[in-house]
Amino acid sequence: MPVSQKEACFEDVRLRILRTELAPGAVLDEASLASHYGLSRTPLREVLQRLSGAGYITLEEHRGAKVASMDIGALRTFFQTAPMVYANIGRLAAENRTDAQVDSLQDTQSEFAKHTKANDAASAALSNHRFHAIIGEMAQNPYLVASLNRLLIDHTRLSQTFYRPRTPSDEALVERACAQHEEIIDAIRRRDAERVVDLTLEHWDLSRGRMERFVRPDPLPVDLPLPKEKHDAI
Repeated sequence: MPVSQKEACFEDVRLRILRTELAPGAVLDEASLASHYGLSRTPLREVLQRLSGAGYITLEEHRGAKVASMDIGALRTFFQTAPMVYANIGRLAAENRTDAQVDSLQDTQSEFAKHTKANDAASAALSNHRFHAIIGEMAQNPYLVASLNRLLIDHTRLSQTFYRPRTPSDEALVERACAQHEEIIDAIRRRDAERVVDLTLEHWDLSRGRMERFVRPDPLPVDLPLPKEKHDAI
């Protein structure tokens, strides 16, 4: 069945947000979007409502649509919440998974491994997004999955810095993340819920530091000259 224009618009905008081609907080020009995707105002508004409901954008009266921001408050909540949600999703996935879902997870992992080896950060982040979304599907818990899906939006946007290694130690972290995926798949296949929880938390800790450094870059040099008024205020 052909993909409708609305569905194609929804999926393309969603992916552009996840790849950060549409930057966090960016204002979306509805007229440009309508022209680009060949949609009139009403179906475009329906697409934007769906994107808003899924957490990709925000809609404000008289202000239009904006890509969901990643401000300090949102990121603080993200870093506090993510390990709890991922760990509980992992436990339920091990208990409720189907063989078909494990096969799908392994296929996604193969794609993830290919993209990390090619240093394709955006594709690796999207494959990682799908990897964890499948684990969410295995959990069969609509309350936790709703939280997971929202977390994955910010996780995917942030994680591109992790999948863009700049040093040999960074490359080793990416290789370890890939290996942890395989270990998680094996533990889920064996229905070893406790092992899945442990691996999930280890996996989170592995990338958390890089993501936090992206959010909080290195401080300015201590010998940076200060304006006179700032110097006098110290």
